[in-house]
Amino acid sequence: MDLHVIDPVRIGTERLPGGRLLGWAEWGPGNGVPVLLSPGAATSRHLGFGADVLDGFGVRLISVDRPGLGASSPLPGRTFGDFVDDVRAFAGRRGLGRPLMVGNSQGAPFALACAAAGAVRALAVVSGADEVAEPGFADALPEELRRLVDLAVADPAAAEQVFAGFNPQGMWDMVMSGSPECDLAVYQQPAFAAAYRRALDEAFAQGAAGYARDTALAMGRWGIGLSGIAVPVDLWYGEKDTGHSPDQGVRLTSRIPDAVRHLVPGVGGAVLWTHSEQVLSTLLGRVAGR
Repeated sequence: MDLHVIDPVRIGTERLPGGRLLGWAEWGPGNGVPVLLSPGAATSRHLGFGADVLDGFGVRLISVDRPGLGASSPLPGRTFGDFVDDVRAFAGRRGLGRPLMVGNSQGAPFALACAAAGAVRALAVVSGADEVAEPGFADALPEELRRLVDLAVADPAAAEQVFAGFNPQGMWDMVMSGSPECDLAVYQQPAFAAAYRRALDEAFAQGAAGYARDTALAMGRWGIGLSGIAVPVDLWYGEKDTGHSPDQGVRLTSRIPDAVRHLVPGVGGAVLWTHSEQVLSTLLGRVAGR
């Protein structure tokens, strides 16, 4: 399978109100339909997806580094709402209007916050990290994960200290050891592995604080108004994905009005790269004619 993982076509930073920088990278036509990517855990703007279909769809894919990761300035104590504000400011300064959005893995709750705030027109959650601190999952989590979730809820600062012990190699090893063979066939392709490792290295370029804050937010109670989301949301999970959501998005989908869940056979958490065309086609279809 050729995943068409390529380096960004355009790359840079945007200065936000207050002076912080937000790192970004783009693929596809510069005048295409803007689709923002909220990337997965501990990765940077460098790792895109769907490079072989962007031109055909007329999509301008824009990946953004969250604060403290990659080229984005840190923002200690940041919240999901701060990310929404950054997205709105970024879209305004770059003339994107209300873009579409894709949230992958740990980038999902940040993207859902944008959808809840109406900052985006439609959203695709792909292999999205679930709200594992939601009480209904209490008995479904492995003991070690349950302990970390409890810590993130009770003492987020202490949880950040734990997560700050991670580094690029540790993240790589964790993903490789926890992925099914069907995903390893994706992740270990030379072009993908090189892009993924570079994204990990970039994400930790300022240290682990950005990743640690991301993870404490994602593992704690989100406080996102999911029931008030008024834009189209599709959730995509691989049938062999046991890591991102205890029930592969069933409960999460039920919490979002009119959301549609897609369970993809024969893949785990690599859906964003194995099914790029379907994800983008569906996302674009949600706003066609609107």
